[in-house]
Amino acid sequence: MRILVLGGTTEASALAALLAGRSDFSPVLSMAGRTSDPRPLPIPTRIGGFGGVEGLALYLREERIEAVIDATHPFAAVMSRNAAQACANASVPLLALRRPAWRQQEGDRWIEVASMEEAVRALGDTPRRVFLTVGRLELPPFAAAPQHIYLVRTIEPIGDALPVPNVIAIRDRAPFGEAAERALMERERIDVVVTKNSGGAATYPKIAAARDLGLPVIVVARPKKPSGVEEVATAEAAFDWLERRHGRTP
Repeated sequence: MRILVLGGTTEASALAALLAGRSDFSPVLSMAGRTSDPRPLPIPTRIGGFGGVEGLALYLREERIEAVIDATHPFAAVMSRNAAQACANASVPLLALRRPAWRQQEGDRWIEVASMEEAVRALGDTPRRVFLTVGRLELPPFAAAPQHIYLVRTIEPIGDALPVPNVIAIRDRAPFGEAAERALMERERIDVVVTKNSGGAATYPKIAAARDLGLPVIVVARPKKPSGVEEVATAEAAFDWLERRHGRTP
């Protein structure tokens, strides 16, 4: 069974591990290529885009793909829309592997916003020490608020993505520990955390640490994903779905 996994998440990596070594599955994991040094994975991997909806639909036909798993990041809205349309055009079954969003708990001081621009405005005019954990590609809007001191953590170098006077850049990769997150926030005298509602356990410790410290957290809501697509929340559930579909494949 020829399978395309659209990856870039821990769930995609977990699914790749489940698929590895299965002679009855022939999976390919597709990565966008935004990370220069991705972790090695146990199944064949392709890097780069497809060329929009038409390019992806053509790939599905040419490679005789029989099932697609959309395990992209919760904020990869364009790729998810393209996958839904391409799979419909090519008549290929599609499953979305979408991790649950974080939910506000007692003690959290969340400020929920719909976009990065709203997050910038929510910081206010008074200079603050901001722990900015939204990813390198989401940094440019914060240049509109140069009065703040930004502690920015990304996997890749930020380059000139945030041209403001005071930036402290950290390169690190999840998972993170709650004690380490709390120590970092205390050491850097953080006033507010800004994050996307990515969900999952790997980066949740910053939310828990902010709760313990009584810090406000500006949480950017997820973009809308295509409706009408079957969803599961775990790699194991996606693997079960593939096994069921494989059982129905002539």
